[in-house]
Amino acid sequence: MITEQRIDYYVQILKDELVPAMGCTEPIAIAYASAKARATLGTFPTSCDIAVSGNIIKNAKSVVVPHTGGLKGIEAAVVAGLVGGNAEARLEVLSSVTEEDIERMRKVKETLPITLRLSESEYPFDIIVTVTDGNDSASVRITNRHTNIVSITKNGESIFSGEVNEAIEVKKKELSIEEIVEFAENVDIDLVKPTLKRQIDFNMAIAEAGLTGNYGANIGRVYLDSYLPDISVRAKAYAAAGSDARMNGCELPVIINSGSGNQGMTASIPVVIYWRELELDEEKLYRALCISNLSTIHVKQGIGTLSAYCGAVAAGAGAGAGIAYLYGGGFKDVAHTLVNALAIDSGLICDGAKASCAAKIATAVENGILGFNLYRSGNQFFGGDGIVKKGVENTIESISRLAKDGMRDTDKAILDIMLGAGC
Repeated sequence: MITEQRIDYYVQILKDELVPAMGCTEPIAIAYASAKARATLGTFPTSCDIAVSGNIIKNAKSVVVPHTGGLKGIEAAVVAGLVGGNAEARLEVLSSVTEEDIERMRKVKETLPITLRLSESEYPFDIIVTVTDGNDSASVRITNRHTNIVSITKNGESIFSGEVNEAIEVKKKELSIEEIVEFAENVDIDLVKPTLKRQIDFNMAIAEAGLTGNYGANIGRVYLDSYLPDISVRAKAYAAAGSDARMNGCELPVIINSGSGNQGMTASIPVVIYWRELELDEEKLYRALCISNLSTIHVKQGIGTLSAYCGAVAAGAGAGAGIAYLYGGGFKDVAHTLVNALAIDSGLICDGAKASCAAKIATAVENGILGFNLYRSGNQFFGGDGIVKKGVENTIESISRLAKDGMRDTDKAILDIMLGAGC
């Protein structure tokens, strides 16, 4: 039986991971670092240097930064943070931007010298923003996680030094699918309800905005208009619509998972859609969301924050696991759903944040649902089928090796293509 200490541990992971963010989290992390650097400098800079890892370039170069009047890319994120950013708000750093700030951003973007460099860091997630005004300078470095500041300096002197690997990252390696299901079945709902209720409210709101607005390629609306709108189509459409909106400038916040708004929406929205269809009690939804979110976190832990492996795959599998629980499934159903889903679409690459992420989310959700339906109908993939291993934990470990080690050269090739001529 799961102990109270372990229950508290899982509750804390949900609180730490399921936090609000406004816009795509990589450019928002850049804006956060820029706002912190400006605050440290104490004056508005006359020049800025930013060094970022390749995966940051991938995920920040093609998305609209919210509260900028439609500005896109890394330089826009830097300027937004410098002009209107509130570093105390962390991933909602741009939430208090005014119309005057937006007008000023455009002018600063045209006049402020910004040097963008590809860092030679060993970390896939690395941002270093250095701002200068006369003889004064300040620098902020964020590594491994979107708000994990590891260094703040002013005029060459250290003001703050932090850990590259936060304690929560180390602890998450102790997760298992069996214990996640046990936690979900035994936790006092009042301990997780505030965190999960906020996720439902925020993520369903941006999904609705994506379906009613005109964002990107409108993948969510295309699904509803092109297919018979059964429950699986609605689940894919709503999840994709949230990404349509988020990748293309919608200013509504989302609740993230594993540092990603897309993953936060993918892990939660399909579960909510299925819960509505099945007309189950509210408690069942919260327990299912515990499974979908924590399964996503567990799979993503071994992959890393950023890689060539599309994170929506993990979240789509997590959503499938949550749906399996809604249908009355236990550990065995959840485990087989995850294995089946991960076996189907683990070749889906991450080529940065942009409008097509919505289509990849729909694909990941579809295969999460297929993974559940396969097992429910008495079918499954077995250890030895490709990268599938016997047991869900061994399969998750295979996915981690594929993403972190096997796709390292793929990641470099993707970045070369993205930064090549014609981009």
